[in-house]
This record gives sequence, structure tokens and C-alpha cells, in this order.
Amino acid sequence: MRRIGILLHVSSLPGRYGIGSFGKEAYRFVDKLKAAKQSYWQILPLGPTSYGDSPYQSFSTFAGNPYFIDLEMLIEEGLLTKKECESTDFGSNPKKVDYKKLYEGRYELLHKAYERAGVFENEAFKDFVYENSKWIWDYALFMALKDYFNGEPFTSWPTDIRDRYDYSINYYREKLYFDIEFYQFLQYKFDEQWKKLKAYANENGVEIIGDIPIYVAMDSADTWAHPELFQIGEEGKATAVAGCPPDGFAPDGQLWGNPLYNWEYHRNTGFKWWIKRLKKNFEWYDVIRIDHFRGFDEYYSIPAKDKTAAGGHWEKGPGIELFNRIKEALGDCRLIAEDLGYVTDSVRKLVNDSGYPGMKVIEFAFDSRDTGNANDYLPHNYVRNSVVYTGTHDNETVMGWLNDITEKEYNKVLEYFNLKKGVKHTEVCDAVVRGAVGSVSDTCIIPIQDYLHYDHNYRMNTPSTIGKNWMFRLTDKEMSDEVWKKIKYLTELYGRVR
Repeated sequence: MRRIGILLHVSSLPGRYGIGSFGKEAYRFVDKLKAAKQSYWQILPLGPTSYGDSPYQSFSTFAGNPYFIDLEMLIEEGLLTKKECESTDFGSNPKKVDYKKLYEGRYELLHKAYERAGVFENEAFKDFVYENSKWIWDYALFMALKDYFNGEPFTSWPTDIRDRYDYSINYYREKLYFDIEFYQFLQYKFDEQWKKLKAYANENGVEIIGDIPIYVAMDSADTWAHPELFQIGEEGKATAVAGCPPDGFAPDGQLWGNPLYNWEYHRNTGFKWWIKRLKKNFEWYDVIRIDHFRGFDEYYSIPAKDKTAAGGHWEKGPGIELFNRIKEALGDCRLIAEDLGYVTDSVRKLVNDSGYPGMKVIEFAFDSRDTGNANDYLPHNYVRNSVVYTGTHDNETVMGWLNDITEKEYNKVLEYFNLKKGVKHTEVCDAVVRGAVGSVSDTCIIPIQDYLHYDHNYRMNTPSTIGKNWMFRLTDKEMSDEVWKKIKYLTELYGRVR
């Protein structure tokens, strides 16, 4: 069944208060997707972002990002006033998220909403906390403690609470009662608003493709509350961390810094934590893309003391055993395997054995910096059980990529898509998009930037860099009727109508 969708993170939606949210602009986007006969809206992870603002480095793998709570809905509920929201400085550029100002202003407003909500009388709130008690108490206490200790990582906290002595847990739960309740309230409103938006999308024939990182952040409620799940030693510090080896894009490799899993422990518990994690995420998404799928076959282990990824080595992951247990517990989950990068025969076998569709990225077919097999990414070599992208959130936009590749590579693009030299880059971009939409892959996802012919200034993320990522936003006028007509036309032309 041929389907198509658009990649646009919630943070990139238009809106009045500094960042995209679950408000009216999101509903309007769903309406446009429906009119253009799109089947999917793909987003990035929805977890609460930590330092560096990356949705792939979250304070919890079970919690949602409070930034996405729509303030206008809180105004309608009487929990905030329009004046309070409009007098808060969220930054002056509507096309970029200012995370510093967002952090300074958003939480102050959300705290006012909490103080006015009277959650102690709200049975729905109490039910939500009870239903999510297996993770929300640890998460809310973790966040309250981070505030109490001025944002310090938990490895720097006093030993008694860092190591979760029972008397300390009880002491801080009492001392920080209202702070804990505040963070629980944020999760309650996040869950309420997101599930309402997702239901609206589903009712209108649009399914949500979510995204979960393979790893959790080192400074997270997950590692603090359950160090046994990870390769963590004394003082709560990781002994080995995750990353990628050197390649054409990163000469020193990528040092992510996430703690690696203690796979022996997970295997001995029947992969209980992974099953719980996916079950929670399937409450939020219809389909889940698992980032860095090859890490389940082999994962790159870097000594925690190293400053670059160059000194790492490969170790065996859990393999198909994990996914067999997931299928036993949750049935035939709709997962997408992000099998990009240097793909070995054993990775290919794992993807094939799992039955999940892998990913194809057209940019990789022509870029010599990719150390994988370029032929795998040429559209004529695709298989039906795959998801094709022009590029992902980690890649240049097609327009930016065309300006970045060598002349030889650019000429190969022209030759492949039967274009003459001297043709405008916008026409080449459109040809690449057509190559994806017209391919044999069952599913096609196009980043919104490529429909809009946006260059490197609108890139979502450049791996191994900080300070300039995850900021991209649309404004109301950028997605014109002409753009949506083009999207609908390509969808119908290549038989991807839902």
C-alpha cells in the first residue's frame, strides 16, 4: 500500500509564543495534510529537551516536552491571561526558536497555570498520576531535584539522593511536594493536549509517525532511577558511552555521550523495560521510527573518559531476540528501522528478520562522504518494504546539499534524473523529490523544507554541533496554497493517495 507524508517537528509549527505547540496551528496543519491527501505526519521525539535542546537528549524517555503545551488553550481554560502570555519575551525572530528565552519565560507561565489549576481537586489529574505511577514519580522528583540543585547533573548531587537512599527519597518528596506536583501537572496537560490532537489527526485520515532515540540521556530520570539498566559504575557515572566511528562527515566520529545499555540485565528481565517503553510510546504514535537501529545488532562503545569517538570499538547488541520478545508482548508493532550509516550484512539480516521497513535516503546515493553502500540508496534499487526520504532531520536540505556536494557528485545527480547542465537548483530539488515520491517504496516522507526549496539556513540539525540546531520554524504565510497543490499533485500522480 503506497503512502506519503511530511516530516515537520511540532517545534517548527507556526505560533505566537516562541515555539510550535499543540494549538490551532497544529490542527490547521492536519487539515492541510488531509486536503493534500497525505497519510502521515512524521515528527521528532516528543520528550522534554535538556541541554543543547536536542529531542534526542531528553530528561525522560517516558515524559513529554512541556514547551509543546499550547498556551492559548490554557488561556481558554482561565489558567493564564492573554496579557501574561503576550508580555513574555519569547524572542524576536518568528522563524527561529530562542530556547534560552523560551526556558526563562515558558516555565514561569506554566507555573502560574499550575497554581490556578487546583489539581488537588481534579480527579482526572489524580487518575493520570496513578495510571503513570511507574515512571511519573521518579521523573517529577528528578526534575524538582534538578531545580533544587540549580540544574546540576544528578551525578553532582549529594551522595544520599544521588544514590537514592530511601530516607532521602522520602525527605525530598515531602520537602519538594509542590514542585513534584507541578511537573506532574505539566505531564497531565501535555498528555491531554497531545492525545486530543492525535485523535483529530486520526479522525481525518492522518497517522502520526513518531521517533524514539535508541539511547537515553546520561542526565535523565531513567539513568538516575534505574542505573542497573545501563553500563554505569561508581558515583552514577557511565563506564562507556555511545557514538559513531569516524566517517566522511565526522573525521573524529560522533561522541554522543549517552550511557550504553547493560544488555545482559535486559535479557535476564525479558526486555521488560523496552516493552514498557514502546507500549508508552504507542499511546502517542501510530508508527514509531527507532533511531540508530543498527545499534541493536552491534553498538559502538567509547570509553567514557575519551574526548572523541575515535578510540571506540564495536560490541554485539541483543539482536532479533529483543524484537521477538516485543512481538510476543505487543503484537505486530508498526516500527521503522533507521538502518542508515555503515550497514553490514548482519544489520541487513536483522532488519529483514524483524520484518520492519528500513530507510532509504536519496542524498546518500550520490554523496561520497557516506560510508555505506551508495547503490542501496539509488531509487531503482529500492524494495517495497522501505521508507524513502530525500533527507532526514540530520541531513542538509536538498537545496543546501546540492550546494555542498562536489561537481562530480552534482553531475551524477543531473545524469540520474535526466537533467541538463545549467538547470536551476530548484528544478534539481524538485527532481529529487519526484525521485522519492515516484519510487517503489511503500512509504515516502518528505521534509517540508524540500517542498519549499529551502537551503542550509533552514537545516534542522547538524550532528556533532551545538548552539544552532533544532531552531527551524515556519511562519503562517510560508506554506502557500500553491505549495499544497504541488504536494497533492505529486501524491496523486504517483499513486500515493490514502
